[in-house]
Amino acid sequence: MSTTAAALPQTGRLRLIERLNGPWHRPALYAFLAIVLAHWAEHLAQAWQVWAMGMPRHQAFGVLGMRWPWLVHSEWLHYGYALVMVVGLYLLWPGMTGRARTWWGIALAIQFWHHVEHALLLAQALTGWRLTGSGPPISIIQLLVPRVELHLFYNTIVFIPMLAGMLYHLFPSREEAAKMTCACALRAQPA
Repeated sequence: MSTTAAALPQTGRLRLIERLNGPWHRPALYAFLAIVLAHWAEHLAQAWQVWAMGMPRHQAFGVLGMRWPWLVHSEWLHYGYALVMVVGLYLLWPGMTGRARTWWGIALAIQFWHHVEHALLLAQALTGWRLTGSGPPISIIQLLVPRVELHLFYNTIVFIPMLAGMLYHLFPSREEAAKMTCACALRAQPA
């Protein structure tokens, strides 16, 4: 029995956060990974449209955006995804131990900044104020890097430590496996 479950014998119920980091941890991680991969695929499709197909950037909408163009132009959608990412990383972090926790925390810190950038974009879209004084909403790093490339970069630098954390979590050392509050370990590695 996990320490999380043992801490609540009086009610016999686990709170959502304890379930997400206990018995539901592996399915929650896989569901989260699917969301991340689907979003990353959209950015890769958009990059393909710009660089391989020669589409103008303002017409490169990704897969879903080709069907529903308003999705790409909605700062609410982009902010919502950034929020889902930061909340997902945060909610699943307590179930991580050792090296997995370190790598997952790095992904969380980077995604937090990405979320701040999207909050700035959303604030500009809602208020009409512009960081540069005029033109479309723009983020801080976007002052230096175009939006398509920037979002590929952000998705990559969040995904790599997230994936490292997930792999260390699924294949922990014996010491890390002994501290886990979930049954995610597929195989414990020697120390």
